[in-house]
Amino acid sequence: MHRTRTALIAGASGLVGSHLLRMLLQSDRYSQVISVGRRELAIIHPKLDQQIVDFDNLKKSASELAADDVFCCLGTTIKKAGSKEAFYKVDHTYVTQLAEITLRRNASQFLVVSSMGADARSRMFYNRVKGKMERDVRALGFQSLQIFRPSLLLGERDEHRTGEEISARIMKPLSKIMFGPLRKFRPIQAETVASAMLRVAAQDLKTDKVYLSDEIERLGR
Repeated sequence: MHRTRTALIAGASGLVGSHLLRMLLQSDRYSQVISVGRRELAIIHPKLDQQIVDFDNLKKSASELAADDVFCCLGTTIKKAGSKEAFYKVDHTYVTQLAEITLRRNASQFLVVSSMGADARSRMFYNRVKGKMERDVRALGFQSLQIFRPSLLLGERDEHRTGEEISARIMKPLSKIMFGPLRKFRPIQAETVASAMLRVAAQDLKTDKVYLSDEIERLGR
């Protein structure tokens, strides 16, 4: 029987993270789940350890960030962040700093939500930031790095993202005719992404791997 492990999740208040937190707390794989965030979540559970942190000074909380498996669901939009610089800070700097700190604290796995089209050389700012994040986390040298690139995420958010809501209304009917190479462009439920992350974590892979949206869909069913 495998020993139970500690999971750490960042971004548990978000669309994917909220589903993933619930699954982590239900999982027999983990005896402790550390949630890292700016504010306390309205959840009480015997396995849950909430760490309220200042992401601009994350190293100050390094002693509390020891875990076996780290799940990073951090992400925002340029509109919500207020500027490109603020967006970069959340989607690149915070993610890479979390990875660096948890690796030093002997984390063996880092599982991160990126985005379809992530490419450090992309002309699109959003995709370029996601690509640079992937590149810089990979350079840290985790023995297991699992990168998830979902397409348009579906699910109930606490916040309104008008552009994504319009895209979802357009893409959901079209998904019925997206087959073969187009399958990876189908919108995907956030809960499915969370389920896929948990399933991959349980495989204890000793490699770097990127999962496109169609494979995430298959794994998360």
